[in-house]
Amino acid sequence: MRGEAEIVVAGERLRLRPSFAALVAAEAELGPLFGLVERAAAGQLSIAEMAGLFWHCLDPQGLEREAFCEALVAGGLAAATPALKALLTQILAGR
Repeated sequence: MRGEAEIVVAGERLRLRPSFAALVAAEAELGPLFGLVERAAAGQLSIAEMAGLFWHCLDPQGLEREAFCEALVAGGLAAATPALKALLTQILAGR
């Protein structure tokens, strides 16, 4: 579906949906999304921020947040970059 991104975490393909509710929840935790985008563009986005954005945009289906974050890091940040780029593009450009 347009606006979605996928990420493989611990061998499972997870769908990230940047819905309004998801982005509002991410913003409540991480601060303004424009600041998040600016930090990402400057190469200053923290792992916690990336994991938080992903967490709010997915349907965890029984997955614990800590386990998700550990698996995300274990999979390598390079593997997460395409999904991060897709989400940030959606934040800026919309659907």
